[in-house]
Amino acid sequence: MSVKKTLMMVGLGIFGIVALIAVFTSWYTVDESEQAVVITFGRADDMVTNPGLHFKLPWPVQSVEILSKETFSLQFGYKQNKEGELEAYDAETKMITGDENIVLTDLVVQWKITEPNKFLFNSQDPEAILHSATSSAIRSIIGSSSIDAALTEGKADIEANTRDLLVTLIEKYDIGISVLGVKLQDVELPNKDVRAAFTAVTDAREMKNTKINEAEKYMNKRTNEAEGEKDAIISKAQGTKTARIEQAQGDVAVFNKMYDQYKGNQQITRERLVLETLENVLPKAQLYIMNDDGSTMKYLPLQALQPTEKQTTTETKEKKEGSGN
Repeated sequence: MSVKKTLMMVGLGIFGIVALIAVFTSWYTVDESEQAVVITFGRADDMVTNPGLHFKLPWPVQSVEILSKETFSLQFGYKQNKEGELEAYDAETKMITGDENIVLTDLVVQWKITEPNKFLFNSQDPEAILHSATSSAIRSIIGSSSIDAALTEGKADIEANTRDLLVTLIEKYDIGISVLGVKLQDVELPNKDVRAAFTAVTDAREMKNTKINEAEKYMNKRTNEAEGEKDAIISKAQGTKTARIEQAQGDVAVFNKMYDQYKGNQQITRERLVLETLENVLPKAQLYIMNDDGSTMKYLPLQALQPTEKQTTTETKEKKEGSGN
């Protein structure tokens, strides 16, 4: 075989290899959950987010980096091994609170890639930077919080403040990712005896708050009852006041009418009033009309002359029987 023919065969082989490389590296596909960056001679040009088949210049002119659009989770303070068990890293999660207590804090950070160009070229390891920023943010917030807030009612504020600080740090680093949320998993004391003591203190505080709430509830109940009794007494007094005023006004009206009669017939009215008063004061007394002229007292027994109720009834009955015969 001649040298010329050998060179031709080698050239054809190289051309075939180049042709195959050109064919297989001139197209790429992007899934709905993916995004791609086209790189031309090491420089990022275009970002592709539309799913489907796309074409580019063959390698090594252009290459493609395909990244996920999904939300990732950064586990800080623990990891899940292959057997599905959680492995804690106390050295990473041990922190000091603002009142100089030690707590173990682990959390989860939800993040996603929003600028693939920066994610690929602005840092060598964006996830490591995110991990370090998370550690800095949570330690800063825990360091300005009390032990009570970290273990009880302040967790929501710690989560929100950590997220805000972490977002600020990531924007400053400009590594092409966005923090979506921060969720505290566990905040606990490092020692069992300390945890038991703190639990006892927490229970005592909750008992105190419960007793205070019960006392306030009882106070409100008694206050409402007292207010009701006060309103009832005031209402009754106002009713009595109104009744007394109306009675007094009626008595005044009666007196005014009586006075008008008295002015017209003073003597007769005076005697009538005396007799009515005696009748009211002594309802069972027998009344006599007496005339005392200084010598012999004469009187007329009017009640003796009036028939009793029994006699009147008997006479009426006898009259009915006589008329019947």
